[in-house]
Amino acid sequence: MKPMLAFFNMGATEWVVIGVIVLIIFGPRRLPEIADAFGKSITRFKSATRSATDDVKRELDDAAREVKEAGESVRDADEDIKRP
Repeated sequence: MKPMLAFFNMGATEWVVIGVIVLIIFGPRRLPEIADAFGKSITRFKSATRSATDDVKRELDDAAREVKEAGESVRDADEDIKRP
């Protein structure tokens, strides 16, 4: 399935049905306006999810670094204890 048609895990048939329903409800004059608003909304949604993903990755990296530093501190303390 082509990536563009697989948006929201929906096939081409589902998108055609949705398009026909939108065309019936809003009419052909408002269709470009609705498509533009939908496209802008999707762009904002992708940007927000990308930003959230980046924030989570950054926090996980910080936590991993802190755990590594704590492990090194424990290892250093263990070596200090074992020294006569």
